[in-house]
Amino acid sequence: MSTTSGAASRSPLFYTVAEAARIMRVDPATVYRAIRENAFPAVRLRTRYVVPARAVEELAEQASASGEVVDVARVAAERRTAREVARLNGGASW
Repeated sequence: MSTTSGAASRSPLFYTVAEAARIMRVDPATVYRAIRENAFPAVRLRTRYVVPARAVEELAEQASASGEVVDVARVAAERRTAREVARLNGGASW
């Protein structure tokens, strides 16, 4: 009988800020600063932040696909603009 659950074998939905920073090879303070400046996606749970794993993966994919520098602040601004346009047009807010 196995004691490991199926959840243990799946990729995480969220990373801690320290985990995301380690993956991207930057200092956690850099990630916190980007989050506070609303330039990096995160979920705030009371006083703690978690980073969607998908956001980290998408950044890597964009950089690989384009072969260029991916500006996280620009990506975040484009997403905010798209959400605002959708909201104003009666679409989904997400």
